[in-house]
Amino acid sequence: MTDRDLIARLVTGSVAAQTLRAAVRLRVVELVGDTPRPAADVAADAGTEPQPMTRLLRALAGLGLLREHAPDTFSVTPAGALLHPDRPDSLTSFVRMFTDPAMLRAWENLDDSVRTGDVGFDAVFGTDFFSHLAQHPELSTEFNAAMSQATTATAATLPHAFDFGRFTTVTDVGGGDGTLLAAVLAAHPSLTGVVLDSAQGLAETPKTMARHGLKDRCSLIAGDFFRSVPEGSDLYLMKSILHDWSDDQVVTILSHCREVLPPGGLVLIVEPVLPETVRTNADTDVIRNAINYLSDLNMLVNVGGRERTRKEFADVCDRAGLSLTSVTPLTEAAPFSLIEAVAA
Repeated sequence: MTDRDLIARLVTGSVAAQTLRAAVRLRVVELVGDTPRPAADVAADAGTEPQPMTRLLRALAGLGLLREHAPDTFSVTPAGALLHPDRPDSLTSFVRMFTDPAMLRAWENLDDSVRTGDVGFDAVFGTDFFSHLAQHPELSTEFNAAMSQATTATAATLPHAFDFGRFTTVTDVGGGDGTLLAAVLAAHPSLTGVVLDSAQGLAETPKTMARHGLKDRCSLIAGDFFRSVPEGSDLYLMKSILHDWSDDQVVTILSHCREVLPPGGLVLIVEPVLPETVRTNADTDVIRNAINYLSDLNMLVNVGGRERTRKEFADVCDRAGLSLTSVTPLTEAAPFSLIEAVAA
């Protein structure tokens, strides 16, 4: 790839994202299917004009999500199949959420956030991101589904990547619909669990636990981790929570965990861990290499949080009365790592 090719690829990234959004909204993957199908038939079922649909399908083929077998005849690739809503590993809600104006509008003012450090979302929408979700139930439902889909790979890996057997009860702080905790409890029958989240965050959690037959082993607590964390567990788990918040807010969350942590208890944080310096590799896909840094900017413009290095995690743990003891990459669920902290 030449330098000019790299710039062209990066600048058209938002266009590619909106192409995926259109494909999901028009149910393209569901209508095309696994066997070659004429574009005109797909257009008829989708209620679109044939020529524009053909152009959309060709763009999706160029992106590797469809395959054009003969002129105007397409099938779905394995990557494209992830856009089918009925698959257990579907990413449709993830695509919808991260291409929604609620996620993108503040990015238009990234330079202002860089100049000031202010959260762009608040200026655009007149409230913070999570309050906006609370005011828009349909968007909140989509966000919860997107977070669940984003957790699938971690849920498949975490139960076997950490020694849960030495604990009795785990509280998933900010655990959303319970996707992650359900996987942990299913793999470790001796464990009981608690999901702590806001009322809107817990909206789908009863269904998750019922689906996995875990209603009797998991309690749901509607609460605010900035006020308190329920006592009674010897393991406190957090995935993709701390990066949403500033250092001072993170210290508050971790301090509440420290307050209820029993002797021998552990705080287990599942987050990306940035290296001390950016690692570049000519053989590594540039977007994959940059994904954590793009996430970091997303935290800046939308919620006011940040991604962190090991030292930065150690610093917030120390301020909360915890000692970071280890960081272990979750290689099967990259870019996440397991960050373990105990009472200092």
